[in-house]
Amino acid sequence: MLIAQITDLHITALGSRLFGHVDTACHLARAVSSLLALDPQPDVVLATGDLVDGGDPVEYAHLRQLLRPLRQPLFVIPGNHDERSALRKAFGDCAYLPAGSGYLHYTVEDWPVRLIGLASVNAGAPGGVLCGDRLAWLSQRLLEQPDRPTLIFMHHPPFSTGIEHMDAMGLRDAEGLAQVVSHHPQVERIVCGHVHRSIQARFAGTIASVAPSTAHQVSLDLRAAADATFSMEPPGYHLHLWRRETGLVTHTVPVGTYPGPYPFE
Repeated sequence: MLIAQITDLHITALGSRLFGHVDTACHLARAVSSLLALDPQPDVVLATGDLVDGGDPVEYAHLRQLLRPLRQPLFVIPGNHDERSALRKAFGDCAYLPAGSGYLHYTVEDWPVRLIGLASVNAGAPGGVLCGDRLAWLSQRLLEQPDRPTLIFMHHPPFSTGIEHMDAMGLRDAEGLAQVVSHHPQVERIVCGHVHRSIQARFAGTIASVAPSTAHQVSLDLRAAADATFSMEPPGYHLHLWRRETGLVTHTVPVGTYPGPYPFE
C-alpha cells in the first residue's frame, strides 16, 4: 500500500497570495502534478490540516478546484487555520466525514493499513489539544482491531521539534496520547503537519513524523528565542510505503524539476 501525505497547503482566495508573497495555489498545483506523475500511483492521499489559510468558504472552494485532478481517494483533517463547519460543508460529499457538529475524526477500513484521522485542533488557538473524549475515542478504535497495521494522521505533532516558536503552539497533553498509543503496537506511524518541515521522532513505541509543506517551509533555526520566519526551500510531501515484511517506510519527495536520473558508472 502506498500512502501520499500532503500538508499545510494554506490555500487563499483565488488571485491572492499568502503574506502577499507566497502563491500557495500554484505550489499545490505543482504538488498535485507531481503526485499524478508517480509510478506506481499512491492508493490514497492524506491531507493533514491547514488546508486553507483563513477558514473561509471561498478558500475551500478554491482548494476543491485545485485538488480535483487527483484520482485517488482523498482524506482530510483540519488544522488550526481551518474552520470546522466550513471544512465540513466544503467536503460534504465525502461520506467518511462524520455528520453533525462534533470532532472531525474517523477511521478508513478499506486498505491493508487501517487509517485513523484524529482531530487535534483546539478551536480559536494555534496549538492543539487531545481532550479526554478524543483520547477515549481513539483508544476504543484501537481496541477494535489490535492486530491490524494502523496509521494515525493528525495535524499537530506530539513531540517537541526544537524550533521554539512552533513548539510553543504544539500539542498540549501529548502524554495522554502516548499512554494510549503505547498499549497498541499495531500503530505503525503517527503522521502530522503543522511545522512545515520533514521531521521524525520516536514516540510511545512507534514513530511520529511531520511532512513538509506543499508551499513554504518554516526556517530551520534551533537557537533559543529565534525569530519566527519561513523560507522558500523546496516544497514537498511524504510517501509512506507499507509492505507486510517491512512495515511502513517513509520517503520525502521534493516538488520540482531537478537534473537526472543518471546511470551510475
